[in-house]
Amino acid sequence: MSETPAALPLKVIHRGWNTFGIAMLTLPDGSTVPRALEDHGEAACVLPYDPERRVALLVRQARVGPAFWGEPADLDEAPAGGLDGDEPEATAIREAMEEAGVRLHRLERVAHAYSMPSVSSERLWLYLAAYGETDKVGPGGGLHAEGEQVLALEVPLAELAEAARSARLPDLKTLVLVQALMLRNPELFAV
Repeated sequence: MSETPAALPLKVIHRGWNTFGIAMLTLPDGSTVPRALEDHGEAACVLPYDPERRVALLVRQARVGPAFWGEPADLDEAPAGGLDGDEPEATAIREAMEEAGVRLHRLERVAHAYSMPSVSSERLWLYLAAYGETDKVGPGGGLHAEGEQVLALEVPLAELAEAARSARLPDLKTLVLVQALMLRNPELFAV
């Protein structure tokens, strides 16, 4: 749940990993309507990329959302995690090390956005970060104590660009980051 006091009171239905409740939303005409809300706070996500070798680091892990729809649970995505009281930049750096085993030095901010504003309070901080082969210093794999079993993958940037162009990147935050990298550094994708 968010660590800062909510501006919108929430009648809590369930409190656990996430908090679910009903909030009263005031509309422009002054009327109020009940809206379901899921709250698990803020998160940071980073797409580490190696400009020399033209690859990016993604992590593969089982996700309940795709499994719900009968799709394979394993999803390739940019490393991400909840802020847990840290600053967004520190979280992105920590998650890249925990999940992908890569040490990041400098982050380039892409966006601070809501993932699903109609039903969730989640705010995402999105970053790009260059790395080199010598920055791959840890095993990655996530935190097993938190039920994470993460596989780090280096994927060619050309492959990610083609996946973005052909609607084959199902993780929204990763799609946004790949497209941001394509716009900001088109030379990395030149043949």
